Amino acid sequence: MKHSSSSIEPRRVLFAQVAQLALPAIGQQLLHTAVFLVDRAMLGRYSSHALASMQISGPVVWSVFSVLSAFAVGSVALVGRAVGAKDERLASAATRASLGFAGLCGTGAAVVGLLLIPFVLALFPESGAEAQAEGRAYLEVAWLAMPFGLLSLTAASVLQAAGDTKTPFYVSAAGNVLNVVVSYVLVFGAYGFPELGARGAAIGSAAALGLQAVALLGWLTTGRARLNPQVRGGERQALRRVLRVAGPALAERLVQHLGFMGFVMMVGYLGWRAMAANQALISLESIAFLSADGLGIAAAAVVAQRLGAEEPDLAALGARIATGMGVALLCVVALVFALVPELLLRAFTDDPSLVALGTPCLLIAAVAQPFMGAAIVSTQALRGAGATRLAFLVTLAGALFVRLGATYLLAFEFDLGLIGVWLGSTCDWVVRAMILLWFVTRSKRWLERAV
Repeated sequence: MKHSSSSIEPRRVLFAQVAQLALPAIGQQLLHTAVFLVDRAMLGRYSSHALASMQISGPVVWSVFSVLSAFAVGSVALVGRAVGAKDERLASAATRASLGFAGLCGTGAAVVGLLLIPFVLALFPESGAEAQAEGRAYLEVAWLAMPFGLLSLTAASVLQAAGDTKTPFYVSAAGNVLNVVVSYVLVFGAYGFPELGARGAAIGSAAALGLQAVALLGWLTTGRARLNPQVRGGERQALRRVLRVAGPALAERLVQHLGFMGFVMMVGYLGWRAMAANQALISLESIAFLSADGLGIAAAAVVAQRLGAEEPDLAALGARIATGMGVALLCVVALVFALVPELLLRAFTDDPSLVALGTPCLLIAAVAQPFMGAAIVSTQALRGAGATRLAFLVTLAGALFVRLGATYLLAFEFDLGLIGVWLGSTCDWVVRAMILLWFVTRSKRWLERAV
């Protein structure tokens, strides 16, 4: 059956639009995670206990950061629709309101996080004294960097929603260079600087986040970002709209990260070797996760802008195209995981026992990749449409019930250890992908959410 030129043309336009937005977004996401990959690679060379400590500090900081940044989902939906509708005043008001809220949340998180460090360490009693000491050193710096992290993420999100994915990419590249230099010098004590281990890695990450926040905020004030800072007024109303959309996203992330922390604590009960191996595995999978998230950013921007222009059919088509691209991209990642698992793991540790422990888990992760790509991109598309309640319900089913239940059963009841942990996470991605693909390909009700 031949397709008419009228049906093919929108596909070509949307494919080009998604690709144009996605390539810098994927690069920016990879550069963002490269900050943490560099930390883990350096700490793995520094000591296995320092690498194991990232199983304590990394998930906690990331979970708090991800939950607090949920309001940026509302920012993307509102700014994207405003740009699509050519409503400059609303786009600018939403940007200013979001940035102000980000600064407030980041400051509060820094204060509370510092106070709760002893409680966080107590959650991992089997990690050992050395890993706990390194974890404390990392957390003391990481919490202080939280305001910079939330400001840089929010600024990048509104730029991406407005169609500018290149500027966040360039800024992330500069941040990565700074992180590599500072972390190397302070982790190992090079060139006469003190040898700080995990604390040095945290200082490097904090320096990168600070640079990114300052640079992106500076760019927004120039007026060359399709978000005119000279247009004033409407911030309170815009913030209410942002938070109304973000409410279910906040609930979604709370559920997701409660499940994630339960998942992390299960790994902790397997001992410090499993913790260290799991950090190497998570570091590798984060490359795939954030590549898909870059496509998801493009999907959210396209969906929001097309809905703002009152083109729901093209919004739905854009979501399907982006999801297909996400599956294809992560199939390539899966092939790499399957072909050279030991080589990949040796980038993070030279301990043969950790490489042997992680290799079968990386093969399981390879199976999960296409499902993960479908779930991540389609979830972002739903968020771009403002359908955050649906995204919450799917996350509730997958992250809290399927992942925790399957992980406990396989890792402990069937005594599969770390292999059971990764089989449990794969079950989660399969369930989420199946549900979300049905909505993106068969339903249009998710496109009708008011923002």
